[in-house]
Amino acid sequence: MKEVLELFKNRKAELIGKYKRNSVVILITYIKGEAHVVFEKRALTMRTQPGDVSLPGGGIEEKESPQEAAIREAVEELGISKDSIKNIGEMDYFISPYNSIIYTFVAELTEKIDKPNKDEVDEVFYVPLKFLLENSPEEYEMELIPKFEEEFPFELINGGRKYKFRKRVQNQYFYKYKGYVIWGFTALIIKRFVDLINENK
Repeated sequence: MKEVLELFKNRKAELIGKYKRNSVVILITYIKGEAHVVFEKRALTMRTQPGDVSLPGGGIEEKESPQEAAIREAVEELGISKDSIKNIGEMDYFISPYNSIIYTFVAELTEKIDKPNKDEVDEVFYVPLKFLLENSPEEYEMELIPKFEEEFPFELINGGRKYKFRKRVQNQYFYKYKGYVIWGFTALIIKRFVDLINENK
């Protein structure tokens, strides 16, 4: 028992389970003096979510902090210099129902995007911050329900197949801007970003 207590004495808590760690950045740039948010349309050749709208970002590599990953991915995807990303600060992070953690940062971009990486980015576009602040997204509910393998041992559960497993409702948000649709986790992040600004006015 002494060894057990010693093990937990100074141990730092970790998440239970394996999660893919991702990091994105909300980049603010200025067009004719007006603040805009930078968005990407993912390349159609991408293995996951081809053609979807996203924020610059991606997976966190080993021994890399979430902030370092967000900057590295933005530099790689947008073809910009590291020094052009200024005043970076933390936004909220969340754990998705698909076993991933997404960290978010906010920064200013002081460089024009001329040569995005075509292997990852089909198109870069900009949405005025004013538009996001003044236009609420469309909101819909999506129900997440458990799906079981044939061999699932219902006989080991009190109530068996009639057990009342919890279902989860996740809100899906949709921003529409000039033919672009921002939805999914990107819209969820943007909505939280906008809510934080509005809450602190």
